[in-house]
Amino acid sequence: MSSKRCAACKQLRRRCPSDCIFLPYFPPNNPQRFSFVHRIYGASNVGKLLQQVQEHQRADVADSFILHQEINRLERELAKVQAEISLVKGQTQIEGQLAQGQQVELSSSFDLSTTTPWFY
Repeated sequence: MSSKRCAACKQLRRRCPSDCIFLPYFPPNNPQRFSFVHRIYGASNVGKLLQQVQEHQRADVADSFILHQEINRLERELAKVQAEISLVKGQTQIEGQLAQGQQVELSSSFDLSTTTPWFY
C-alpha cells in the first residue's frame, strides 16, 4: 500500500495502487475535490469516465466535474439573490405607496377573511 493514497482511495478506504486512475487528478492534499465529485457522480462513474477518455484529456474531465459543481452552486446562489431582490422591491413599493397615503393592495393569494388571527 502506498503511504500517500490519493484522495479518492483515502475516502473510499481502499488500497491506492501506483497506477491509480484517480491519483493524478485527486491528490491526497485536496480531499475536498474528490468529495464534491463523489457526492454527485459516484466513484465508479468517475473512474469509468476517466478510463474512457484519452490520457491527455483526463485532467480536463476531472476539472469539468468540479466546474459543474461550481456552476450549480452559483446558480443556486443567484436564484437566492434574485428572490431577495424581488422581496426588497416589493417592500419598497409598499413603503412608497404608504408614504404617499395610497391604499396598499395585497396579492390576491392573500385573503384576510380566511386567515386566523395570530392570537387564537
